[in-house]
Amino acid sequence: MIISIAASALVTYTAPKAAGSGIPLIKAYLNGVKIPGLLRLRTLIAKGLGVILSLLGGLLCGKEGPMVHSGSIIAAGFGRGRLPFCGKDCLLFEELRSDHEIRDLVSGGAAAGVSAAFGAPVGGTLFSVEEAASFWSNELTWRVVFAAMTATFFTNLFLSATIGHFTQLSSPGLVRFDIFQEDMAFDLIEFPIFVLMGVIGGLIGALFVIINYKLTVFRYRYVRKKWMMVAETAFIAMATALAGFLLIYSLNDCTTAEPYDEHHATIAKVFCKGNHEHNALTSLFLSTPESTLKGLLHDKAGSYSITTLCIFLVVFFFLSVWTYGLSISSGVFIPCLTIGAVWGRLLGIGCMKLFPHLIPINVFINNSIYLSIYLSIYLSIYLSIYTHKTNNLGKFALLGAASQLGGIVRTTVSIMVILVECTGDITLGLPLMMVLIISKWVGDFFSTGLYEMNIHVAGIPMLPSEPPPMFEDVKASDIMSKPVVCVHPICSVGKLVDLLKVETSCGFPVVDFPDERPTLNISRKRPETYGKMKGLILKSQLLVLLKYRIFAAEGAVQPRCLKSAKFRDFYNVNFTISDLNITDSDRECVMDLRKYMANNPFTVHSTCSLPRLFRLFRGLGLRHLIIVNDRNEVTGMVSRKDLAKFRAEAKRGIVQIETLEISDL
Repeated sequence: MIISIAASALVTYTAPKAAGSGIPLIKAYLNGVKIPGLLRLRTLIAKGLGVILSLLGGLLCGKEGPMVHSGSIIAAGFGRGRLPFCGKDCLLFEELRSDHEIRDLVSGGAAAGVSAAFGAPVGGTLFSVEEAASFWSNELTWRVVFAAMTATFFTNLFLSATIGHFTQLSSPGLVRFDIFQEDMAFDLIEFPIFVLMGVIGGLIGALFVIINYKLTVFRYRYVRKKWMMVAETAFIAMATALAGFLLIYSLNDCTTAEPYDEHHATIAKVFCKGNHEHNALTSLFLSTPESTLKGLLHDKAGSYSITTLCIFLVVFFFLSVWTYGLSISSGVFIPCLTIGAVWGRLLGIGCMKLFPHLIPINVFINNSIYLSIYLSIYLSIYLSIYTHKTNNLGKFALLGAASQLGGIVRTTVSIMVILVECTGDITLGLPLMMVLIISKWVGDFFSTGLYEMNIHVAGIPMLPSEPPPMFEDVKASDIMSKPVVCVHPICSVGKLVDLLKVETSCGFPVVDFPDERPTLNISRKRPETYGKMKGLILKSQLLVLLKYRIFAAEGAVQPRCLKSAKFRDFYNVNFTISDLNITDSDRECVMDLRKYMANNPFTVHSTCSLPRLFRLFRGLGLRHLIIVNDRNEVTGMVSRKDLAKFRAEAKRGIVQIETLEISDL
């Protein structure tokens, strides 16, 4: 419990953005949302140490999600171009200091994190495509593949060195499911069972998301203080340890079946009298998460009783739901896979117990009459009849694990490829894809995915891949923000300083009123329009210009133009107007913005429809868009928050349109 308290305190008090897996926040960042503190070195340190302490504390979590976040932070560090601790610039990566380049780097870092965790470079690349990145290109493809392959190689190299085989690369990832010894071939008659497994995974996945949603809302409302977050972690750590000990002690489920993992064989002798006996519950509760999953996939029939698996499934499910969302660095991949492997193994045992006889299809192939009879029987399987016998429970456990993970995170292709790479067997590729698609369909019928739920509860203005339906008649003028804070091409420093102290907008339109020379004032409110559009200046640009004192007294010669490299130097450097020393005499000076503003920013007419606005934001990665009238006069602005607050959610076959509350992050 003390270790769990340390894990929670480290994250809560030093880097709150390191909590959880980090995948929802990385998705939002790659979607175009700026999240302060997400990609900082402090967050990386808290993420790495936090997940180690969480696992050592016995909490039911995984390290795969944090690997995605950690890989993204490391990749973004190349774009910053600053050496840690000393703050010196590394000119080698100077050209990478832009929104576009850092976004591509983070996409590669996310893929590298998955590849290092599972030893699955192709799966990591597909995970970045399917789950993380909102913008993709052919050039980005080879970059991400190279990053994923490199991460797998170095992970393999270092892990092999830890076991004394530095040159023999035999450990491609932190999590390996090992190669199945049994034949993983499947029969045509098993497809109805695969469909059933997809349905079960979707139902349990939807239940997982719905319960966790209620818990997350409760935490946002009542568990707000930092000491309360740490106390909750301590309580759940104690509950997890107590539940495991009481179940192991009370059931005393000893068996003579030999565990697959050597680690199981060492710890599973607790409360067993015989030298060759092993406690099944001990191997499930006290092993590492990866060892528990390996045991469920590879242990022979008879290693676990139905009672043991049922009790473990219920307890592990609710503890996993309760644990996800704590103020710790943790992932959800391994707990989800474990839940699915348990009920998948139970389903396999049920088939063995209830239907001990299999009618092979090859008996009927050579006779057309018997073939037609067989097809009739096959169709009746969907109603009530299924006869099957198998001793290969690992196949059911693997498919159950895939179905459960897909039912919770609602990812399909990348999970299938990751599991194929982890097991080294392509035989079950089609069944894996089948259960993943069905579990996603069933889960989407009841709720959104786990990551989307977290983004929704946090109020992050993330834009989905498609605009909400039934909004074709909504125009830009209906949703744009007013009044618009505009500046003139030549502004007084005092007015700019006052503006930056109160405004949170990322950019300001530069306008010039008709029949009026440039003035020193800030235009905030006019009856219908805000002046003719001249350009756009970013808040970050104004801060850099003020920091380098690019202003002069009215009528004097303006300082020389500031080079673009100076602006790149301050990319992702968090400082505000209060950090600058602006004197009273400086406030009387003026600043010429014409050399630094974007002369042709993206604009749309006030009659532009909401779906078109939506696609412009998604396709171009915009954060704000200026709305103009027929005379090119500014009438309003649309930000991501204005679009993200409209969401269509399908629940139980009914499409619901709702307006969300978006946080300021």
